[in-house]
Amino acid sequence: MAPSRVRKEVDEALHAFVDRQRPVLSAVGDDLAPMVTALDALLAGGKRLRPAFCYWGWRGSGGEDRPEIFAAAASLELLQASALIHDDVMDGSDTRRGQPAAHRRFEALHAASGWRGSPEAFGAGAAILLGDVCLCWSDEMYQGSGLPDEALRRGRPIFDIMRTEVMCGQYLDLVGQARGSGADGRAMVDAALRVVRFKAAKYTIERPLQLGAALAGSGEMAALSAYGMPLGIAFQLRDDVLGVFGDPAETGKPAGDDLREGKRTVLIALTLERSSAAQAEVVERLLGDPGLDADGVERLRSIIVETGALDACERMIDRYADEASGALTSAPLTAEARAALSDLTIAATARRV
Repeated sequence: MAPSRVRKEVDEALHAFVDRQRPVLSAVGDDLAPMVTALDALLAGGKRLRPAFCYWGWRGSGGEDRPEIFAAAASLELLQASALIHDDVMDGSDTRRGQPAAHRRFEALHAASGWRGSPEAFGAGAAILLGDVCLCWSDEMYQGSGLPDEALRRGRPIFDIMRTEVMCGQYLDLVGQARGSGADGRAMVDAALRVVRFKAAKYTIERPLQLGAALAGSGEMAALSAYGMPLGIAFQLRDDVLGVFGDPAETGKPAGDDLREGKRTVLIALTLERSSAAQAEVVERLLGDPGLDADGVERLRSIIVETGALDACERMIDRYADEASGALTSAPLTAEARAALSDLTIAATARRV
């Protein structure tokens, strides 16, 4: 099946579910209309990677091509929406997928309406609630996908642990940013990789793939992990590179936004590990400055390149991607699924810098 068809089926299932929820919100009152508008804007974008890996885990384990699997897989996009909305609040991000972040939308609504209190506090509170709604809906969509009860029971432990892991990974991210660079260089890199494993790798590729397989009745979780975990790490490392060096037209965020937000990524950890005292001082002073201008972004980029951190991160991406590709060749999957996952491996780690 072509990737475009998988995306089309997932999109249709996702939007059909959200459309069924509109009367529920309307019955509460017209004041909830901005919540739907903010969610519609967020769901309009995205690569649909998680549903794609879930689908191919299902098909690769013998599952039939049926509409119910697209509904179950699409529930992961609501989980993703919840995580993104909350993540943007914690990071103070202004944009997401080229549009104002949800909390900024609510903040602007408050200001334009002339309401009492702080627009910023209202924006953050409303966005947190919208993220909670998406989290509830992800469960509702999964359970109401139409797959047999036995299949849903098989998938439930993975569906549940995936949601716990991503929240724990987000907390590890917060801890890393709060601690800063107090540890030695290698410890910083290891800590950043732990965040990657739980906040991104498991949640983006390993667990969705295992979920699809479990729904189809497969018990080959270790073999799927051998492919999904290294690919998930490579995917996030590529995303970290794009967050600093990527084209805003592709990333949907202003150039260098990850630097303004002070994200303690593997790329930054590698930079600090290799920096001189003078370079480290500049990184620590500029990283996380919300007013960082283009010159400041370029200065940080130069240090990342000069220290060899960018090249080191690219080598890590290649190593993890190669590990994933090697594991895929022996994974207990159908030939069709293996070919589709090989294409997804390339798409998830391709250089676009």
